[in-house]
Amino acid sequence: MRHFHYVWASLLSLGLIAPVCANDSIESPESPATENKNIETSTKPSQAVQHPRIEALKELKNITAKDLKVNANATQPESQKDPLQPLNRQIFAFNDVLDRHVARPLALQYKEKVPTDIRGSYRQFRKNLGEPWNMVNQLIQGRPVRAAESLGRFTINTITTLGFADPARRIGWSAEEENFGTTLGYYGVPSGAYLVLPLFGPSTFRDGLGTIVDSQARPQKYILDDQDGVYWADQSLRGIDARSQILDIENVLQGDKYAAIRDIYLQRKNFAIAEKKGLESESMFIEDELDSTEDDVPENNSDSTADEMHTDDADTPTK
Repeated sequence: MRHFHYVWASLLSLGLIAPVCANDSIESPESPATENKNIETSTKPSQAVQHPRIEALKELKNITAKDLKVNANATQPESQKDPLQPLNRQIFAFNDVLDRHVARPLALQYKEKVPTDIRGSYRQFRKNLGEPWNMVNQLIQGRPVRAAESLGRFTINTITTLGFADPARRIGWSAEEENFGTTLGYYGVPSGAYLVLPLFGPSTFRDGLGTIVDSQARPQKYILDDQDGVYWADQSLRGIDARSQILDIENVLQGDKYAAIRDIYLQRKNFAIAEKKGLESESMFIEDELDSTEDDVPENNSDSTADEMHTDDADTPTK
């Protein structure tokens, strides 16, 4: 698409400039006395508003080769796994404002208005389109048997149902979603420090690079070439569908939401890589807490899983 080279610059600009809007929107209502105090100090608005943002941007100067070499995981000290936390929190606040005012309301309407079967078929269709890229990653990982299984899944599901259903699962060929960031991790490439991307959400330096590569491998990019309107409508629907899948587990996140999402993301990413290598994974203490909390969720909400917290949102491809 002709607009591709503008996308990442726009996203970074949004993340660096718009957090001030997030700060304004999350401020609590002030009493009349406080308002009068603010009027007295209004001669210095730029210092009051811009200070957190400027301080966060200064964190970019602290990026060193050490931050790129760290293999972040949930058990590390915050200074090691998340050295850019001030900047990350600013971007997280901006993303959270967009989520509360745009993404979540749309996801609620989508889940309420669109029947479960239709949502499931659409989701399966998208997953089926991703099977060839899964196969490529599995070949790069040196797992030809699993790659052949992914190719078989794509062939069977496409021929029989055009990808809207998953008959391949009935013969024991389960799905395994891949991305280039995981492939890099499979070969021991360090994740680098934790990073929150504008709109995309949780990531790392390694997975941010993987997201760019993944965006160029999606078949929609080429199927819908020169059809920008259809392409972006498809990506918007993908994001809404992904957001709708985690509506039922939002209450699981207690306390510091930023830290909880960060640690869940890092732990599950490391678990996925270790599982592909056949290694013994780290203790899933976060998953255990989620499972114990999810026991209290009504039965009709059990179709959502914590694994879906990042999968589609953070990997939404650019064009």
